[in-house]
Amino acid sequence: MSASSLSGVYRRSLLASTVLASLGSVGLTTPSCAQQSASPNLLPPIRIAPPPDRTTDSRPPSHRAASRSRRVARSAPRHPPVTETPVPGTMGSTVVSPTGVVTPARQLASSITIVTEKDIQTQQYRTVPDILRTAPGLNVLQAGGPGAQTSVFMRGTNANHTKVILDGIDIGDPGNANGAFDYAHLLAADIQQMEILRGPQSGLYGSDAIGGVISIITKKGEGPPRATASIESGSFKTFNQTLGLSGSEKNFNYAVNVAHLHAGDVPVTPPELLPPGRQAIGNNYDNMTYSTKLGVDLNENLTVNSVVRYTDAMLLFTGDGGFPSTPNATQSTHAVQQLFNREEAVWSLFDGRVQSYFGVNYTNSRGYDAGPGSPVTTTTGERLKFDWRTVAEIARDNHLVFGAEHQTDRIDTTDLAAKNGNKAGFIELQSALANRLFLVANVRQDSNDLFGERMTYRVAPAIIVPITETKLKASYGTGFKAPSLSQLFRDFPTFNFFANRNLKPEDSRGYDAGFEQPLFNDRVRFGSTYFHNDITNLIDYNATFTSLVNVNSATTEGTETFVSAQITERFGIRADYTFTRAVNAATGMQLLRRPKEKWSATATWLPLDALTLSATVLRVNDWIDVTRDGSISGIVAPGYTLVNLRGDYAVNDQVKVFGRIDNLFDARYQNPTGFLAPGLAIFGGIRVASYGVR
Repeated sequence: MSASSLSGVYRRSLLASTVLASLGSVGLTTPSCAQQSASPNLLPPIRIAPPPDRTTDSRPPSHRAASRSRRVARSAPRHPPVTETPVPGTMGSTVVSPTGVVTPARQLASSITIVTEKDIQTQQYRTVPDILRTAPGLNVLQAGGPGAQTSVFMRGTNANHTKVILDGIDIGDPGNANGAFDYAHLLAADIQQMEILRGPQSGLYGSDAIGGVISIITKKGEGPPRATASIESGSFKTFNQTLGLSGSEKNFNYAVNVAHLHAGDVPVTPPELLPPGRQAIGNNYDNMTYSTKLGVDLNENLTVNSVVRYTDAMLLFTGDGGFPSTPNATQSTHAVQQLFNREEAVWSLFDGRVQSYFGVNYTNSRGYDAGPGSPVTTTTGERLKFDWRTVAEIARDNHLVFGAEHQTDRIDTTDLAAKNGNKAGFIELQSALANRLFLVANVRQDSNDLFGERMTYRVAPAIIVPITETKLKASYGTGFKAPSLSQLFRDFPTFNFFANRNLKPEDSRGYDAGFEQPLFNDRVRFGSTYFHNDITNLIDYNATFTSLVNVNSATTEGTETFVSAQITERFGIRADYTFTRAVNAATGMQLLRRPKEKWSATATWLPLDALTLSATVLRVNDWIDVTRDGSISGIVAPGYTLVNLRGDYAVNDQVKVFGRIDNLFDARYQNPTGFLAPGLAIFGGIRVASYGVR
């Protein structure tokens, strides 16, 4: 199904959904996203919120991961120490998605935004779309409130040109019409770190990584047992709860989380679209997400890990009917059940200098759709993937990474059952010289059962200039997006529409170049990056609208500029500005739903040790859009400005109260056109945490 303003249309007609979703290639609709990351064992826990005090370990993260059983922990402090105010997206963190190796962000040429667990708590993000809205280089569209179809456009590429990974699991949905992923049902309660990696990444990740990669790493248990719980209520009949238990004991670590998000009455339908006398019905959304992350050190050299995440969600929404279409008088239903699972063995040799990861990944995404007078339709997308990767430290800060994958995708609907397989191998060199010159280079070969061979690569050098400490960075890479199973095989003979078994992948070449400049011992940092992508073989309608063909091309380019400043230990601010030009390369016309300008600023202040306050301003300028039913294209959608406020107060070291105001000035806007975004909203709640002692 298409991923934004067409959410009502596709439920009226299966043909409309499949065909319109395919048009995302040339910016005529809004698909979603999709594929793999580093293993969950690779990333060391990121502790920014004060954790239970523990002894330190100065060894590299990869060495610590090989011998977790040696760790010693103590009980939680009665009064957590005051730390510096967090500046969102700062470069002091380690990341894993750009290379598959835990690496300080300063050493990488990649354009990457880091969102930590502390950022999520401070900004009170509840869903992944909430996190992504202010990220540079991204445009987020959500057809209504929580649970409504959500698409993300990265650097002006299509929404199905971004790969989404959760703890090493490719969570793209093979059952979606364009092979994309709907972000709407990903809750943020158990996220430890999110890495938004921009630019072509197929050299490491294969299909779908034309625009970039979004990698989500969930929380991992460490130290004494820790139980957390929260409850929140507020506007739109919101009622959210979370419950978590985590810790480690000798050679075993565990994290179990349950999150419930409920919004009972979110106004979505613009009144001007309703027939006279008809009242709008607000969306009703309910999401239960259960997740576990477990790890066992069987001995000094062998570790096994398990990640399981299950989501059961239902959205009641107002679809469209009739011709010309109008919002229905009764609601439609969209329900999903998503299972993401990874089982992994990690074999470490030479004191952790060589680590091999052997993984089995399984995902199953099942969607149910029913509308007034329409039969229930069920679509299941299933993926089984085997992967192996070895990370070898050939010298200090120099690594060789190589591996192989075998993946099988399946789709099963009322009128179609199909599958496709893909095998791949890759190799990567990550090198550093004198802590000043850094290089990442990779190459990957994919062999697909349906479209054959594809080779992709990426080269990304960076240098830190002595004295000024300026980082100069650049990258060049290739990418591709394989056609979806629906595009290849799903026919609609009633509408004289037939799939094209001969579709080829969409291809891209892209580069970027920029700088980052630290000042005042890195308390201030600013920088800018120019990016450019050329995309060919884009999938679009044929001349008679009876099938799909590889016909179009697009060019996207722009700049991403930021400044972050830790003004005092208690006050920090970050601002981002993105300019994007995304056009049809043949006609020069602007692609749909890619605003040219977007900027955001977030300030965080600790006026008291126990009190944290935060404010965010987001401005998105005009963009070209289509009407709600897709019948008219090329309309100008007006931009919008949002102001959000956040605050939390620690009553003691176990109890925290919090509150937030979204859309402070009640800005009324549609994003996408035909779907109201939520207005002024106020929420509040309480969070408790209990640390065990051993």
